[in-house]
Amino acid sequence: MFVIELDYKAALTEIDAHMRAHVAFLKKYYSAGNFLVSGRKIPRDGGIILAVAKSREELEAIVREDPFVSRGLAEFRIVEFRASQRADDIQQRIET
Repeated sequence: MFVIELDYKAALTEIDAHMRAHVAFLKKYYSAGNFLVSGRKIPRDGGIILAVAKSREELEAIVREDPFVSRGLAEFRIVEFRASQRADDIQQRIET
């Protein structure tokens, strides 16, 4: 399992101008089964994606497709971890 951290390197107006393409990218990898949860950081200087992939290399290739990354609007960092526990009511916790 992986945590992807995006850090914006452009003004929010430029980020917003490419948001539709970024959301299409997210939807592609939610449908593919790679992305589990995502959202903006607070303060809004980037984003976080919780993901699964066969390897770090596969995930790095996926993240490089993100329009924010490919257009130089954001940089990314990937942290790999072994998920060993989870809350039974995880969906309810996410929604609050």
